[in-house]
Amino acid sequence: MKKLVLAFLFVSTSIFAQTTEGELINVTSGAETKVKDTTNMGWKRGGNFVFLFNQSAFNNEWLGGGTSNMAGNIGVNYDFNYKTPTLIWDNKIIVAYGLTKLKGQETTKSDDRIEFTSLLGKKAKGYWFYSAFLNFKTQMDSGFDAATGTKISHFFSPAYLQAGPGMLWKKSDNLKINIAPATSRLIFVHDHFTQFGSAFGVEQGETTRYEFGAALNAYYKFSIMDNVTMENIANLYSNYLDNPGNVDIDYQMNLVMKINKYLSTNVSFQAIYDDNAIGAFQIREVFGLGVNVTF
Repeated sequence: MKKLVLAFLFVSTSIFAQTTEGELINVTSGAETKVKDTTNMGWKRGGNFVFLFNQSAFNNEWLGGGTSNMAGNIGVNYDFNYKTPTLIWDNKIIVAYGLTKLKGQETTKSDDRIEFTSLLGKKAKGYWFYSAFLNFKTQMDSGFDAATGTKISHFFSPAYLQAGPGMLWKKSDNLKINIAPATSRLIFVHDHFTQFGSAFGVEQGETTRYEFGAALNAYYKFSIMDNVTMENIANLYSNYLDNPGNVDIDYQMNLVMKINKYLSTNVSFQAIYDDNAIGAFQIREVFGLGVNVTF
């Protein structure tokens, strides 16, 4: 009888110990998961300021030919993102301005952008989020036709505002794609640009144009090698209400090759296709030595 009681106590103790150990493992595992899920939560802010300068000079005796010129570009690229285990809110501001001066000619713009993008996501499954996005872009300074000198644009003319719900696939802050199949877009322009005809898709005598369509926005930033990074931003839009086959494209590439903490060689490339503005690709490319400050 005594042996039976001792055996029962041994078995009970063993079962209790195993159960307690199992519960402890589960609790520990849950705690680790919670810690993992709450890493890097809250606000995350960061950006960089860059100043690029290019210059070429030739004296009158230089037989190889050439025109003295100089160019300067400044830009700010700033992100402020918010994150919880079930919610993300990504915001990006891009401001850039550049001037080019050729000897004997008027100073012209080489860059002029103000762009703000806000993307809100609610966790769905895996890397997928239910999303809503807003994008606004315009310019700061007047633009002139190179052949005639006529003013063809200025601040808030044109300006573009897009917003719509969709689905976001986000693996990290450096890799994400947002698909918004029900996106509204408004194009704003001052009435003096539409006084005698349409401009940027806005009809004569009007100041706004409404479009409804599908938008795809992609962002990918990666390191090619040590101290060399490439940032890619692609925006596509198709207007269901007018020629949906004509897809508007805005692609930007920023390549940064760091020399040291403050100096870098930068290459900026942008290609835009918008048949409401002009039925051809608009191409902009800037290369130069830059002062790059991260903040």
